[in-house]
Amino acid sequence: MKNEKKPEIGVRALRKNIRVSAIKIRRVLDRIQGCSYREALVLPESMPYKTCYLISQLILSAAANANTNFGLNKSDLFISEARVENSTYLRRFRPRAQGRGCPIKKPICKVTIKSNSNKVGEIER
Repeated sequence: MKNEKKPEIGVRALRKNIRVSAIKIRRVLDRIQGCSYREALVLPESMPYKTCYLISQLILSAAANANTNFGLNKSDLFISEARVENSTYLRRFRPRAQGRGCPIKKPICKVTIKSNSNKVGEIER
C-alpha cells in the first residue's frame, strides 16, 4: 500500500540510423525532456540546429502513436524520456599521399522519445 504507483501509459517513437553525432542531438533532447507536448514542439523551432527538425518529427510521431493506439489527447501528453544512443560508424576512406588511405568515421545514432499522459484513470487497454 505504501509504494503504490499510478500506472503510466507510455508511448514511444523511435528513429534509427540518423547520420548525426549523438552529442549534437543530445543538446536538443536535454531541453525537451520533461516538457509538455506543446512546449516540446515550440522549443526546437527556436534553436538554430539541424537536428531540431528531426526531433520535432519524432515528437509528432509519438503524439500520433498516442492518439491512434491509446486514444490519448495530444494536449495531455508530456515528454517523460528522451534518449539518444550511439549506433555504429559509417566508414569511408580518404586518399592520402603515397597511395595510403586515411579512415573517416561518420557517426550514426538512434533516438527514442517516450511520452506519458497526465490522465491515466480513464483509459483501459
